[in-house]
Amino acid sequence: MRRVCLAMLLVACGAWGGDWGGGGGGGALAAQEFHPPPVRSSDRGTRLGLFGFGVRSGIDLAGRTQLVFGVTLDAGNITSSRFRLRPSAEIGVFNGLNSYVGSLEAVYRFTGEEAVATPYVGGGFSVAGHDRCGADPKCPDLWANILVGFELHYRSTFNWLLEYHSLGGFSHNRFYVGLTTRRGN
Repeated sequence: MRRVCLAMLLVACGAWGGDWGGGGGGGALAAQEFHPPPVRSSDRGTRLGLFGFGVRSGIDLAGRTQLVFGVTLDAGNITSSRFRLRPSAEIGVFNGLNSYVGSLEAVYRFTGEEAVATPYVGGGFSVAGHDRCGADPKCPDLWANILVGFELHYRSTFNWLLEYHSLGGFSHNRFYVGLTTRRGN
């Protein structure tokens, strides 16, 4: 019973406004206003994680033309949001032995995320293999990569991807079309 009386007394004081300083005037109780601190997103520094992914397909023009399918990850910033780390995996099928490539590339984007078209260049290394790799003394092989491409804004969360890859000292030339996710804010 005491708790009920105490609760009713507190509610009544709150409704009255409780101007205990004697200034006369009873208003409604004021709530504290909370303003969260601003989010600090720096464009500088290394940030690693999974920030996006992409899928692509294209052709390899080396010798017998192969159809190539691949997936790529946006694994973070190296020194700024324009200089990014991008691992990828690809498989080439038809016209000969299936080929398999795993790559780690650094990509520099010339414009920011908000641009309609984002051109980029990059380079890296790949480990490449093929069916019957065990019988080939040159398999698996380490290749140097050079790439150039651009992304075209498609939707708020996706970009079209057009890209050229030179693998293994221009011994394999691959052209890709695909979709990739856009980084959010």
